[in-house]
Amino acid sequence: MGLFNRINLQTPESVELEFTLAGIGNRTLALLIDNVIWGLILLSFLAIGAVVSTQLQEIWLNFFEDDESLLLWIISIQILIFFSIYMGYFVFFETLWQGQTPGKRAVKIRVIRDNGRSARLPQATLRSLLRPIDDLFFLGVFFIIFGKQEKRLGDWIAGTLVVQEEKPVVSTDFALSQEAKTLAEQLLVQADLSQLLPEDFAVIREYLRRRSMMLTEARTEKSKQLAQQVKKLINLEKVPKGITANHFLEAVYLAYQRDRATD
Repeated sequence: MGLFNRINLQTPESVELEFTLAGIGNRTLALLIDNVIWGLILLSFLAIGAVVSTQLQEIWLNFFEDDESLLLWIISIQILIFFSIYMGYFVFFETLWQGQTPGKRAVKIRVIRDNGRSARLPQATLRSLLRPIDDLFFLGVFFIIFGKQEKRLGDWIAGTLVVQEEKPVVSTDFALSQEAKTLAEQLLVQADLSQLLPEDFAVIREYLRRRSMMLTEARTEKSKQLAQQVKKLINLEKVPKGITANHFLEAVYLAYQRDRATD
């Protein structure tokens, strides 16, 4: 039995991927970091809000005698902003950083969907809205510890998992063409490899590993499909002439590894 739970997911490309679940320890540490940052943001807001409220009350009293209506407006606006910061922090970062917050990035874990893809705005919103319920009486901790997939309630509703962000393995057990090695050097300059997530890399790797066992027609169709998706993902305008879909995927595989090795 391993120290960490692993889970196999089937991607839309019919490729099976294996991930290591984040675990309660990593998730707790990430949440602690996020709460510190969130608290600093909230304190800054409260400090600025206090100064602005005082100034507004002074200006208001110069024109009106009763400041009760202004006070109600200030309290309402502060509650709205407080709620936006509380809910919006996780939604903003998990959407912008493709399943990561500052805390998750520091601990190297990520939120993904049940199909292996990165979390988007709908998933991040559902997870954030259900966070208060998960925090109530430590329900989230209970679900994570005793669930095989280590999901809190927000994960079950949003259809997400929290997994460790694993670095790609440099060694390969399949042949790579010379054309791919040459193209890989070009991709490091011309392509935006930062848009390629670990789960995207894993799909490419699994295809390259299993392509020799596929029928020729199926291999051709699958390689073209993956190549088109990856080309769009890394914002590459065009592929050099004479480069097949298989050569292109091999090149992306190599370029991604070399790009991560320099991080």
